[in-house]
Amino acid sequence: MDSQQETNTMANTAIDTFTDAATTTSTGMVSLTSKYSNRVLVKTIVERDDGGVGLIGERLVIGGWVKSSKEVKKEPVTPAPAPAPTSDDHGAAVASSPKRKEKDVSCVEILQSRIPFFRTIIKVLSGGSGGGSTNTIREKLEAVLPKPPLPSTLFLQISDGSSVAALQVVVESTLASPSRLLPIGTCILAEGVLDHSFQGNRVVELKVDKILHVGTVDHDKYILSRKRLPLDKLRDSAHFRPRTTTVASIMRIRSSLSFATHTFFQNNGFLYVQVPIITTTDAEGFSEKFQVTTLLEKADKEEPKAAKEIEGVSLDNIKAAIKEKSNQVEELKRSESNKEALAAALQDLRKTNEIASQLEAKEKTQPAPSIKTDKINVSEDFFSRQTYLTVSGRLHLESYACALGKVYSFGPRFRAEKKESSKQVAEMWMVEAEIAFSQLEDVMNCADDYFKFLCTWIVENCERDAEFISRRIDKTIIDRLQSMMSSSIEKITYTEAVKALEKVTEKIFEAKLEWGVALTAEHLSYLADEIYKCPVIVYDYPKAVKPFYVRLNDDGNTVAAFDMVVPKVGKLITGSQNEERLNKLNTRIEELGLPKEQYEWYLDLRRHGTVAHSGFSLGFELMVLFITGLIDVKDAIPFPRSLGKANN
Repeated sequence: MDSQQETNTMANTAIDTFTDAATTTSTGMVSLTSKYSNRVLVKTIVERDDGGVGLIGERLVIGGWVKSSKEVKKEPVTPAPAPAPTSDDHGAAVASSPKRKEKDVSCVEILQSRIPFFRTIIKVLSGGSGGGSTNTIREKLEAVLPKPPLPSTLFLQISDGSSVAALQVVVESTLASPSRLLPIGTCILAEGVLDHSFQGNRVVELKVDKILHVGTVDHDKYILSRKRLPLDKLRDSAHFRPRTTTVASIMRIRSSLSFATHTFFQNNGFLYVQVPIITTTDAEGFSEKFQVTTLLEKADKEEPKAAKEIEGVSLDNIKAAIKEKSNQVEELKRSESNKEALAAALQDLRKTNEIASQLEAKEKTQPAPSIKTDKINVSEDFFSRQTYLTVSGRLHLESYACALGKVYSFGPRFRAEKKESSKQVAEMWMVEAEIAFSQLEDVMNCADDYFKFLCTWIVENCERDAEFISRRIDKTIIDRLQSMMSSSIEKITYTEAVKALEKVTEKIFEAKLEWGVALTAEHLSYLADEIYKCPVIVYDYPKAVKPFYVRLNDDGNTVAAFDMVVPKVGKLITGSQNEERLNKLNTRIEELGLPKEQYEWYLDLRRHGTVAHSGFSLGFELMVLFITGLIDVKDAIPFPRSLGKANN
């Protein structure tokens, strides 16, 4: 059995295990209700092979949000004529009435509560000529009496996030006010019986007889009440956008990719290790990093006086003057002796208040005072040294690979690059793996297997979401994923890549192409999309374009690093065999002028029990882009953090 067959077999086994756990109980019986809730997931109804027909007649509780709604008014029913009054033995009329309540209400109380109503009737009757017919009086009375609303039936499409499809829920207006249930986004929890549906292509619907909860929506302020919004507009409301069908599908695919990632590595004997988010080490040498510090609060306390000095006038002094002048005015008011002095004091106080208002307005519009780093004493900081949000976890992962053999990590990584990019945001998730006793060829094969495993997983486990995304975003994604599962990957050296690109005459690249410079995203994408039309691994890069820790090849000019490039997305995976030789690594650190003290712990791994090892990193959001056909990572991450954008 070859490696691809093994990958497919593992994917199928994991998928079967996951599916069985989600749909059966310990006794093997089909379970409708969610394990930790008494409601039934929409998915368990609409995604059955029979569309839910086998559940007709079942009493269910459904909870979710209104995706769309419709109200159908019923025809008014003509009331039957009232029965003729009967008489008792004494000839008095006796009206049929419900049993009297035990506690009578006094006539005075009834009359007082009906006075406004009687006044309206008297006004209507007195407006005539005094001898109006019975029909005229009836017409006037009907005009002022409130008309009860016509009964109606509400058809609500309910989604609970478990499936692309929604379930139709039918509610009579007698159960709840239509104005509360109809708005898009309303949350309802309802109980009823599943029945046949004869509307459109729907198979079943829930006939509701009990409303358990209603979470109302302010239609005018709720952003999803409007027509379909493009993805870029939804980014400003990241807390609401998962309620849209498109973003919900993307997030279900993202979740499935996470599960597949752990499944692949666990099935292949890797141990899951959590690497630190806060670190003292720059994993790449010269990356743009976020600094972690607690000294800003101290600096803010030292700066406020200077911040409030505007045009040579101190706001604190002005406020003190206002207080003094207010006291003076109060004293003059109490004395009632010098009206001219009081008028002058009031005028002076008014002008001082105006100045204070102007200064406060300027203070609000002025930028916050910059913190001068030369005044910061790092030894007083929380960690007593400079620390950063990690750019990569591979260096830390090495220390565990050198003890446990094969390890992987999955978490957020941070870059403070001040440029707008559709393929990069400040916080992105990375899947990183490290393998002891392995060389470059080994880790390239592992990256290839992992990539194909993810493609297989989505095709076999996310069929409905993939079909919806293909209709909404990219019609080619299913065919592309299927081709990735069976295609062989092209492996070329950096030198071969440069030669292939130099032969291109029909396109002019923005960046000059020559040996020794980094291949741009444009170069790499052209290799995968146009020249080879399949995933490409480019390896043996010039040492100047890769991090300091990558192993130097025997030629002295190239290093054992690779990039996996896939169609539509570009560079998806980057990896390397790392330098295990202490002298070579020391020389590389010195050549680049890196602070050696920052990497002493890393050098210790070479001093004590060194071993050849390799690893790679996969950009998780970029994999979501490849799977879905999206073009911007901001739409592939739940809460994107980009330049100037951190709203939630």
